[in-house]
Parts: sequence; C-alpha cells; structure tokens
Amino acid sequence: MVRAYSISVEDVNAERERVDQDESRVDISRVVKMDQLELAEMGSRDVRLRILAVSGEHNIAHAALADTVNIADLRGGKIYPGNSAVGEVVETGAGVERFSVGDIVLTHCNGQPDRFGYPITIYAYDSADSIGWYGEEAVVNEWQIVHAPLDCGLNLWEIAALPLRAPTAYHLWRRAEGIFRVKVSEERLSTMNVLGFGGGVSELFLMLAKARGHNAWFCSGSKERREALEAMGIPGIDQKAFNRFADRADTKAFMKEIKKQTDGEGMHLICDMLRGPVFEASMVASAREAVVVSAGWQLTREVQYNSASASIKQITLDHTHYDTVPGVEAATELYGSVFRPTIHHEIYGFEDLPRCIVEMQENTQTGIPIIRIADQMPKKVSELIP
Repeated sequence: MVRAYSISVEDVNAERERVDQDESRVDISRVVKMDQLELAEMGSRDVRLRILAVSGEHNIAHAALADTVNIADLRGGKIYPGNSAVGEVVETGAGVERFSVGDIVLTHCNGQPDRFGYPITIYAYDSADSIGWYGEEAVVNEWQIVHAPLDCGLNLWEIAALPLRAPTAYHLWRRAEGIFRVKVSEERLSTMNVLGFGGGVSELFLMLAKARGHNAWFCSGSKERREALEAMGIPGIDQKAFNRFADRADTKAFMKEIKKQTDGEGMHLICDMLRGPVFEASMVASAREAVVVSAGWQLTREVQYNSASASIKQITLDHTHYDTVPGVEAATELYGSVFRPTIHHEIYGFEDLPRCIVEMQENTQTGIPIIRIADQMPKKVSELIP
C-alpha cells in the first residue's frame, strides 16, 4: 500500500451539494484527497516507479469540479489522477528491455490509441483501469515511460513541468504549421506571426515558433510569465489591459493592438483554448488563412462562431488530443534546447498538492506548478535541484 491522491464521486457530490451546485464556490481541496492505493501486481512488461516530482494539471480540476463530465462517476466511483511525472525505476518485469533499476524516467498520459497511434482516452483520467501518478509509487507498462533527458540543461522542476505539456505543444505546432502551409507556402510567406494565450502549453508553442524563426507574442495576465518569455525575445501582451476580453469593446481594443503590432497583418497561427472570451479574441486577431489550434477546455466544452465569416477569411479551427508515443519521444528531445518552461516560485510539498490545484484553478501562480513527492532524491537527480 502507498499513499496516493484520489477523487471520489462521493466527495464530488458532497462538495457540490455543500455549495448548492454553485461551481464557482467548490473547494477543490475538499475533493482531491490523500488516500491509500494497493499497487497492481507486476507483469512481465511492467515497471515499478518511485515518483519523485509531478506537475499540476488542469484536468484534475475538471475531475474535482465535474464541470465537463463527472469522470469519477463514469470510472466506477473513484479515480487516482496525475498525468505526468518524473520517477525512478525501482523494479522491472522479466520482459522489460529498455529500462533498468535506477533509471530516471518520465511518464506520459497516452491511453487507448486509435489505429494511427493517437489516444482516444487519456491515461489517469478516462482510460479504463488507469492509475495516475499523484502518489508515492506506481506500476506502469514500459511503453508508458521514456528516459528523462537529465543532461538537457534544465533543472529537475523544469523537467517535471514538461512530460504532458511538451508533447501537447509539439503536436499543436506541427498541426498548425502543417495546415497553414497547405494554404500558404513558405515561398509565399516565410515568416509567420504567432500568438499564444495563457499558460504552459502556449509558452512552449511560442518557443517552437521562435526557434523556427517566426515572430511570436504571448498574451497573458501574469506579469511574471510575460517577463520570462520576453527574456527569450517573445513580446508580452497583458490580458488585463483588455479586461480579459470581458465585452465587445475590450475585444475591439485588442484587435487594434494586434493590428498595430503586426503592421496590420494579424496572426497567422494562434494557440488558445477555443473557449469563452479568449475565443472571440482569437478570431479578431486572426489574419486571413489563419489557423487556430487548441488542446483544452478549461473554460467550457462548447464553442460558437460565425462559420460564414471564418470561411470568408479562410480561418481553420483545429482541436487536438495529445500526441502519439513517437511524438512524445520527439518532444522530449527538445527539452532545454527549445523548451524552457516557466516554473511557479513555490515548489509544493506532497501534502500541499490539493492547495496547488486550488491555486492553479484560481490562476494565481507565476508559472507551471510543481509538486515534490519524494523527500529523498537519487544522487543523479539531487544534483539538478536548484
């Protein structure tokens, strides 16, 4: 038995009843709770991990709020969440060939794949029988992990921020660039204008754009996150200066600012959530032939737009759902050279994980939140702790 966090349908329903179904008043820390987990028996291709560090993920908030679906209910009453982690291999099955005891590895959230390798369900969320990594230890199949690039130049917390976000950003970039190039060749327009809204995935998306020689802008309400990207040559735009696009006047003012910064052209590629007020801001910021990509639904599952206007401007909207296992491996190769994430100033302790998720939902963190799980770190990892 090991300690691990869980989300139960009983706790979800009890908290919703406590606040009279007012989602805005739900206290996530009353739903994400420390629990006991009996690890699965090791199979021949399985690996047992000691979890060292994890990052906070927004789908944990969705599970606790039951704001999209009540996933704990659909999974039979309880889930053990956690989509990405850095771990130490402490035991391997007889058939495991790629990993040895003592290896430092990254987990990734690929679940049931379709015939082309893209996940239909996500491990540790809606993939049947999956157990996530917000716990002291875990048993996973060896296909679910990759070697951690400890010599990439990032510290341990920066590495822990990327196993979920880097493949997502890498997939988003490849799709956005590819779709745009179907419409406009590199010979016709070599340098694109690229805009990202909000958090960690968008930051990495913009780092890819910058590394490939394109113009990039980061639109965020966080001064600290804007400053971090500005140090990389990616100008910031303060969402708060436009009241986070609360009404039409704010959106129009944002459109004028985008036109000013791009010499009237607009943005060719945009990474956002395709939801809520940010979606309208994306649409007005779009250049002709623009591509708007998204991998999340933090604000809502639903989106409405003027399809006739989008057709006239040749705007393409594209939704993604993570990447393939080869995509995960390719994204991992970019740690340090392209991907240099912004980390929240506080590294949370294991017992502080519920508070971390609350503060992430409140949008008060200065970067990607990291939770330290293990007190004692392996020597090869302790050297990477700042």
